[in-house]
Amino acid sequence: MSLENQRKNIKVSERLTKAITSGKLSHAYIIEGDKFSDKRSFALDFAKAIVCKVKPGEGCDSCRSCRMIDEGTYRDLFNVTGDEKSVKDKDIEELQGKLASLPLEEGGRNIAIIEDSDTMTTRAQNRLLKSLEEPFPGTVIILLSENSERLLPTIRSRCQIVRLYERDEDSQENSEYIALAKELLQLSRKGYFFEIREALKEGISDKNSALLLLDAMEKELSKMVMAGEDIDWAAKGILEIENARKELNYNVKEKYALGSLMLKIGG
Repeated sequence: MSLENQRKNIKVSERLTKAITSGKLSHAYIIEGDKFSDKRSFALDFAKAIVCKVKPGEGCDSCRSCRMIDEGTYRDLFNVTGDEKSVKDKDIEELQGKLASLPLEEGGRNIAIIEDSDTMTTRAQNRLLKSLEEPFPGTVIILLSENSERLLPTIRSRCQIVRLYERDEDSQENSEYIALAKELLQLSRKGYFFEIREALKEGISDKNSALLLLDAMEKELSKMVMAGEDIDWAAKGILEIENARKELNYNVKEKYALGSLMLKIGG
């Protein structure tokens, strides 16, 4: 991570620390960041900072509460993951039942982490909205999201949004996808679809790698928009990337979804 991004994330942590120690902790947060940012680890550190009695607002990593969170045994921390497609209404209903119970640990709070929250169905979001409008006392709900714009405006308006900054493009994993994204975009502009198919065969192995590639492609196209370079084409590509993400989340095969994407944005 670059020094600049590290400083930005430190400022985010300092803001949350101040909220905890000043007694101004919100009942709901959206932690937003792309695939290259470790949102879950950040959320767990946040949970430790909330309940730790040794170093309130920071977490000591050694007390009973901090250790239990690290081990996944803290009884008042509830994790929602949904299935491969989405977080569903039944998942949120089950969570609400858990949040209604009194905390069991000395931290005195129930904390929920909802992973991939931007995949929640509309029905699930509307159910969660009830908990955000009338939160159980002491509850903190943390939504992890790649793009909070996919959440209902009524959800976003009731949460504090925290933006995490990703690892730099010089990290090995990130740089590989950035390089592949640049290659594919160039091939697409030239209409070299056989070469695109071969590049996808070598570079994509599963859903996760496909999503990482989409992140990298969107980042390259966003740079073009910011620089005023071929804005219409780049904007169209960003829109099609969002559609490809939806297809992947509905279990469309990676090669098919990405191949179709390259055809759609080809110049």
